[in-house]
Amino acid sequence: MQSDYLSHDAIGLAELVRKREVTARELLDTAIARAEAVNPAINALVLKDYDAARQRASASASADAANDGVPQHNGDAGGALAGVPYLIKDLAPVAGLRMSLGSRHYRYFVPAEDAPIVTLSRAAGLNIFGKTSTSEIGQMPYTEPELFGPCRNPWSLDHTPGGSSGGAAAAVAAGIVPIAHASDGGGSIRIPASCCGLFGFKPSRGRQPPAPVQMPGELGVDHAVSRSVRDSALLLDLTAGNAALPQGAPGTFLGATGEPCKPLHIAYVTDPMLAPALSADTRAALEDAAQLAASLGHHVEPVSLGIDFDAVRHAFLTIWSVIAKDVVLDAERTTGRKPQRGEFEIASWAMAHIGRKLGERALPGALEEQQRITAKMADLLTRYDVILCATLAAAPIKIGEMLPTQVERMQMRALTTMPIEALMKKMLVETSNKAFAWAGCTELFNLTGQPAMSVPLYWNARGLPVGVQFATRDGGEATLFRLASQLEAARPWFDRRPPLMQARD
Repeated sequence: MQSDYLSHDAIGLAELVRKREVTARELLDTAIARAEAVNPAINALVLKDYDAARQRASASASADAANDGVPQHNGDAGGALAGVPYLIKDLAPVAGLRMSLGSRHYRYFVPAEDAPIVTLSRAAGLNIFGKTSTSEIGQMPYTEPELFGPCRNPWSLDHTPGGSSGGAAAAVAAGIVPIAHASDGGGSIRIPASCCGLFGFKPSRGRQPPAPVQMPGELGVDHAVSRSVRDSALLLDLTAGNAALPQGAPGTFLGATGEPCKPLHIAYVTDPMLAPALSADTRAALEDAAQLAASLGHHVEPVSLGIDFDAVRHAFLTIWSVIAKDVVLDAERTTGRKPQRGEFEIASWAMAHIGRKLGERALPGALEEQQRITAKMADLLTRYDVILCATLAAAPIKIGEMLPTQVERMQMRALTTMPIEALMKKMLVETSNKAFAWAGCTELFNLTGQPAMSVPLYWNARGLPVGVQFATRDGGEATLFRLASQLEAARPWFDRRPPLMQARD
């Protein structure tokens, strides 16, 4: 069953269940066996809900048997992906399951209701059996929360799977599930997809039902990391309003993956964006992708975005600091307990205090800058169909490489007492540079709200994946899915597996 399980994507597994060639319970048992076999090495799962998932799978089988094998559309028991095992990132509320946000303060918080994305995932038929690791409050582009310890990359256990959806990407790359929930407020779908050799798609802002609590700037969206393009497309259909249409019908995202991709006018960008420079690996991955796109009939033109990336940095960090303040310093509104310094990592605590000190003063200007940047990118995309650029400035970094040093920790503690002017300089010029030097190529598209995707087309000489990023105009998901499907056919990656994926229980 292990080899059969690994040879199918989520759509393929759901088809096996529909044809009664396998049961939902057998799929779940296989997913659990894989989790137990590989999770000790990668530390991707931080919460297991095996028994409840087994009950759902068994109830689904009983309901189908009672109705002559016709799947019943009642939550996890039915839907286009009925019976497929699934994992939720530990930033999303799942009723009755702990939601820690990777934080000691939230570690015992149990939401009473599902997040909208979880409700929609259940309606799709996905069977949730656990939660995946994230960086604390989703802030960092690597996944090494102090609460749970580092999550590791199946391609090399010494390297990060990225973040903040690192647990989701590691679980998919290791073959625990073919697709897993992820969220993206600054690159947190695309960064781990790049690190783990997966397809990572960030939908347009507003594409899915809004979260119960809206954050300033609306930077974040929910979706998934997956091994196949079509899985990502179908899941977006099921969570973004196309669930009532026939699977793969014209006008659906899944339908777009089966349509020919017309020649596109692609803006080829080698700007390092918020990073100081792009590594040789990233430049090679970009050049390879540009040549591949040109060979497929697309017009690829080198372009400079002409964006003031200092303004991007200022706007993004200001908005994010206010979000951190809401999640950290105002945690009592959610948990009923007053937050304590020792319950949060120093980087989260420092960013939250920056948000408290700067938010009221700096947020309006940051939101105005966000609008200006969005308008400039929209204008560029009246002349081009798609932007090709880096996902990360370099290949996956090693575990621990980006953790704050003792000196940096002392500097972060000082942030909580600095005057506002010194705080601005420290935050915008010094504190963030370490993260942006590696992961500074994705934040732009969270500010603008454009759909963007990381596509796994390149592996470096050490065998580590280096994804490339494509973005298009707001609402243009179908264009990206057509292009992604074409790239996937030209340069297949589904069967390219890390050694850990071959692990057996």
